[in-house]
Amino acid sequence: MTTPPKKKTAAKKTAAESKAKPAASTKPAAKAKPATKAKPAASAKPAAKTKPSAASEKIWLKSYPKGTPAEIGELRHTSVGALIKSSSQKYASRPAFTCMGKTITYGELDTYASQIGAWLQTCGLQKGDRVAIMLPNVLQFPIVAAAILQAGLVVVNVNPLYTPRELQHQLKDSGAKAIFIIENFATTLQQVIDKTDVKHVCVATMGDMLGLKGHLVNFVVRKVKKMVPDWSLPGHTSFKSALAKGSGLVFKPVDCTPEDAAFLQYTGGTTGVSKGATLTNRNILSNAAQNDIWLSALREKGNLPDRLVYICCLPLYHIFALTVNAIMGMEEGAQNILIPNPRDIPGFVKELGKYEYHIFPGLNTLFNALLANEDFQKLDFSALRLTIGGGMAVQRPVAERWQVLTGCIISEGYGLSETSPVATANRFDGDRFTGTIGLPLPSTDIDIRDDDGVSVALGEVGEICIRGPQVMAGYWNRPEETALVMTSDNYFRSGDMGYMDESGYIRIVDRKKDMVLVSGFNVYPNEIEEVAVSHPGILEAAAIGVPDEHSTEAVKLFVVKSDPSLTEADVKAWCAKNLTNYKRPKHIEFRDELPKTNVGKILRRELRET
Repeated sequence: MTTPPKKKTAAKKTAAESKAKPAASTKPAAKAKPATKAKPAASAKPAAKTKPSAASEKIWLKSYPKGTPAEIGELRHTSVGALIKSSSQKYASRPAFTCMGKTITYGELDTYASQIGAWLQTCGLQKGDRVAIMLPNVLQFPIVAAAILQAGLVVVNVNPLYTPRELQHQLKDSGAKAIFIIENFATTLQQVIDKTDVKHVCVATMGDMLGLKGHLVNFVVRKVKKMVPDWSLPGHTSFKSALAKGSGLVFKPVDCTPEDAAFLQYTGGTTGVSKGATLTNRNILSNAAQNDIWLSALREKGNLPDRLVYICCLPLYHIFALTVNAIMGMEEGAQNILIPNPRDIPGFVKELGKYEYHIFPGLNTLFNALLANEDFQKLDFSALRLTIGGGMAVQRPVAERWQVLTGCIISEGYGLSETSPVATANRFDGDRFTGTIGLPLPSTDIDIRDDDGVSVALGEVGEICIRGPQVMAGYWNRPEETALVMTSDNYFRSGDMGYMDESGYIRIVDRKKDMVLVSGFNVYPNEIEEVAVSHPGILEAAAIGVPDEHSTEAVKLFVVKSDPSLTEADVKAWCAKNLTNYKRPKHIEFRDELPKTNVGKILRRELRET
């Protein structure tokens, strides 16, 4: 049982909220260096002034599974690319990734990655250059990621559903020089490519890696379902052509150090402006090692087979699936079943029925949707050993129904893009759903602090602060933003409010007041409002989150008109043009005026209360 929280001590805005201002995008140098941890802001409180805390005493260690080390020790590889290469050789004959009935082995993954890597090297890209991946969960994704990393380049993960505005920002901010994109969304890139540094475009299709079946898949996608709008990207290279060109070349892998950047993972962070969390090889490898140690307790119980099968239904461009499914899975020689469209629940369930699988990472909303499907209820779950919940809070009723149906508890974890992502997790060998976010992982310190950066007592609410080898190097080209979220003693200020109980388990009780959580994705009101007020018929706008049974929260937008003829449909159409689906307001309310402070700042708090 967790201790009930005492009176909340950190109700005021954190420094990150009150001081942050979006920094202007800066163009990176030709050979960019990974971001480094910024020095703390001058006003930061020194760690020496904090009182003894649960973090200094590491009280959570007493709740670790027997024999679990407190630290991860030395990493086995110097880079993520080296890890993939090692696994590809060690497990060459094992199935690595399966999608739409087609499986590639680790040996084939290595061959394809070398071909794409060789093609990339003909583009003149240098170590540290950024390459964007705008692909769903298809076989091309792990191939391309492996190629980029082994070529000494940096992966920029891009949500394929981004609008032109969002894509342009991310490509410009990262300085990406090349992009791999699925043809379904090539029209989005077409609209903005001239405003970016992208010079090399490789276009993939859904059927590229599916053999003869691929021709039928492409026909259905293009002609029957009409999922590929017309597009034109002069000078682009098809994915199959890149493979063919690379097959006649010699790929020369580039050595990388643990401190070199591996991924730019874009996030709103805790201050709202979209920025890239610079994740180094050490960050990603450390988090994979931390999760592997956590998994060892389940191995000790004899509950895991030698060859693991993961369900990969979360998008690989999201940090959760990227680390837990792809990197951790590859290090173990596991097989990942890629699900391109998990929102198609009937199709998803049909795929699940074809395999025995052991590890199932997912989100609360996905678990809930599956539980409501009659065909899912008929599946055989005898092989399932671990269900991992992340991205958003797992609701107890959902967890209880999941356990009754599958016989497997949901082990909830917690993390952020800035922490690669997992910082805490419930024991994988646990026998009950705790309703908490679990314990700090090995080599991870969690401290709960008040607004002044002082540690609070056990059971008291404060900001969850995280320190460990998985914490990002910093925000890409934004040292001022980095300084706002890093303390003088190297803790990352998560912006989430919670408390720790006497056993070291942590419970989140609140988030930063203004952030909205939609199906596991952070949505920041500033961005919604900026898009809204760019409409000529809108004078003012304010966005908040409201409860939603399907996605935890939905965005509600309050609008003050400047054009009396403006309608709800007009506002939603404008937002649809400029915002990804999950960011779009579900509810619109027109008002004559919005509540404001004396200095004119809109009071979202009052809107939430009314």
